[in-house]
Amino acid sequence: MSIALNDGFKIPIVGLGVWRMEGKEIRDLIINAIKIGYRHFDCAADYKNEAEVGEALAEAFKTGLVKREDLFITTKLWNSDHGHVVEACRDSLKKLQLDYLDLYLVHFPLATKHTGVGETDSALDEDGVLEIDTTISLETTWHNMENLVSMGLVRSIGISNYDIFLTRDCLAYAKLKPAVNQIETHPYFQRDSLVKFCQKHGICVTAHTPLGGAVANTEWFGTVSCLGDPVLKGLAEKYKKTVAQIVLKWGIQRNTVVIPKSSKLERLKGNFEVFDFELSKEDMDVIKSLDRKYRTNQPAKFWGIDVYA
Repeated sequence: MSIALNDGFKIPIVGLGVWRMEGKEIRDLIINAIKIGYRHFDCAADYKNEAEVGEALAEAFKTGLVKREDLFITTKLWNSDHGHVVEACRDSLKKLQLDYLDLYLVHFPLATKHTGVGETDSALDEDGVLEIDTTISLETTWHNMENLVSMGLVRSIGISNYDIFLTRDCLAYAKLKPAVNQIETHPYFQRDSLVKFCQKHGICVTAHTPLGGAVANTEWFGTVSCLGDPVLKGLAEKYKKTVAQIVLKWGIQRNTVVIPKSSKLERLKGNFEVFDFELSKEDMDVIKSLDRKYRTNQPAKFWGIDVYA
């Protein structure tokens, strides 16, 4: 199952995110995911595992498990490379052992001090505050992203972590409209206005953190996942599904792409088994009532400033 993008390409509606995947885990994870049926993999330079992902993909192609054209591979431009878009893209392609990307995203809507192409450790000043580069505009970054398409390095381009205002601005200056806006959204952080705005303007929404971050964000940010919610647990019993499957199906029925992360084989399988049932309108409305406007991914912990404030 896929969603048509505004440039004519299609994006599989369920993908696998590889954030916080250890290098040694990745080979088996990706090979197993492909065998289960995953065709969409969501990567980023900042995840520091593109090379390991590339080795796994190369093995999958070499053994005939899958063809390159069968997969949809996303990766992202890191903040410190806004002034070096082409070089950063080529660096990611080299690590991923690919000739082209299906989707390249601006990871965050801010440029930071350049620390070397592909170097993704965030530069902080002596007060522990992120060094933001005010000389590079998002408009300049976007036009350089557009060049990647004409160069044949990338099929689709998009944005990530952009709010309504930044998305509107991008639509105003874009020659190529962003195909995707990848944002945090889950039952506790539904962002209905942003989702509707993007969809109205032909921008596909991909939900990163579609399960509310689960254990990973609890460890990093001290946040709480929606997976423990008693209402969602009740729906899981009703439909004889896991809570994660209920939450992912809710995201799919909102017409958003979901990219859950899991390194456990059973969960990997379970997260993909979401096409054999439908949530009723009444139950979709029940989940809608759970919104807490609660963001679980909070980079301020590492950057010294809240970029969402």
